Amino acid sequence: MRYTVSAQSSGIVQINETDTVASILQNVAIILATRKGSVPLYRNFGLSQEFVDKPISVAKSMLYAEIKEAVEAYEPRAEIVNISFQEDAAALGRLIPVVEVEIVNE
Repeated sequence: MRYTVSAQSSGIVQINETDTVASILQNVAIILATRKGSVPLYRNFGLSQEFVDKPISVAKSMLYAEIKEAVEAYEPRAEIVNISFQEDAAALGRLIPVVEVEIVNE
């Protein structure tokens, strides 16, 4: 089964989530919402933000690669099927990644 996650999906974090699917989707949303270097003692977690201030087409390519690498590294139970981007109408040039994943061994 496929699930869709975005950085805006992180909302309320449930500590010790017992539902495996909910836990995986929450982890992917947290990866998308976290800036690399912002988590003490876990500095490589998240996205590096090197795509900021790049042309949209370049930023999308860089962000795609970063998301794929981060999810593979930090949530191996999720397999990325597709990554698309929404543009925020309120903040011109802001990309909102929307990731479609399948749960491995579900």
